[in-house]
Amino acid sequence: MFTETAPPAPLVTIFSRKNPFPAKLLTRRRLDGAGSEKETYHYEFSLEQSGLVFEVGDSLGVFPANAPELVEEILTLLGFSGEEFVAGASGESISVRDALLRERTITTPSRQFVQMVAERIAAARFLLEYCDTSQRAKLDSYLWGRHVVDFLIEYPELRNKMSPQELVTNLSKLQPRLYSIASSLNRYPEAAHLLVTNVGFISYGRSRKGVCTSFLAERIEEAVRVPVFIHTAKHFRLPADPTAAIIMIGVGTGLAPYRAYLQEREAIGATGRNWLFFGEQHRAANFYHEKEWAAYTSSGLLTRLDTAFSRDQSQKIYVQHRMREAGREIWSWLQEGACLYLCGDAERMAPDVDAALCAIAEKQGAMSKDAAAEYIANLRTQKRYRRDVY
Repeated sequence: MFTETAPPAPLVTIFSRKNPFPAKLLTRRRLDGAGSEKETYHYEFSLEQSGLVFEVGDSLGVFPANAPELVEEILTLLGFSGEEFVAGASGESISVRDALLRERTITTPSRQFVQMVAERIAAARFLLEYCDTSQRAKLDSYLWGRHVVDFLIEYPELRNKMSPQELVTNLSKLQPRLYSIASSLNRYPEAAHLLVTNVGFISYGRSRKGVCTSFLAERIEEAVRVPVFIHTAKHFRLPADPTAAIIMIGVGTGLAPYRAYLQEREAIGATGRNWLFFGEQHRAANFYHEKEWAAYTSSGLLTRLDTAFSRDQSQKIYVQHRMREAGREIWSWLQEGACLYLCGDAERMAPDVDAALCAIAEKQGAMSKDAAAEYIANLRTQKRYRRDVY
């Protein structure tokens, strides 16, 4: 007896960090205006046919490629042609040029690279002490602003002291960069928007650029495909209750997830109040997506908007100052069950915002300093104070 069998189901490709999706760049647009001291871009990537889904608050992981001109400078300083074969990340043979372009970090040196330099160059022998695992802070301090190329320039005799394979082996793996997604799938299906400020500085007489920010802004064109994946951020979710009020605090590109939040809350018909504190340098140059925030304010979706543009007046004003000014209202919202969100710089902004929240609890709640600190800590325990800091 013949039994007809169904054809096998087609294999479904699962995209992830280990198997990133080649996303097409749809849009790249400068957001900053005249007089800006920084370059900030709006990016849109297509996730069509990727199967990738995300929730607002999640991040997009982007795998960049290094700057070709920096790769060529390193090859020249070491006397390599670039065509020498080395073992790639997956074990296959690739050219040393390709390894430096796509697989290895060629900016900040690894401890292993520094140790190799110290062991092979007499004048760099002092670095051996820094490479001790107990001296991490000392090594980090020494490496601040120094890149691999600086070692090659300072110690030109390295040209004859390492092979292409030794160079690659002693450089750290090139890591993806994570950017908060600035859109909701309910508003923009099968797409992810980003808000990214270029990294740039000068150290040791050289101009430096961020690996991924310069990759996105300068080294790819629209329609080019970029390897991406979704990084889940369960710690930065909207409240499950759509009637809950939220207070969003962000500086610079820390604005990104809040754009997604409002798109989501509008799409699902959430009735909870929304309050945004936003800080940047100049209103005229750095109020990113200003028309959208104005539209949300006019429609009533954005209940309240407080801004702090630090350099628009002689005395610098930051978001924590605006929070203290609105302390009574913030306390009232918190007493009514509002959830707090903080997105931005972990080193300076986050502690200042925490201090402002404690001061508000102390004054408006008539608490001692210890009790106020405990109150804010309890908000975090209850997941009513969520932070995404970096």
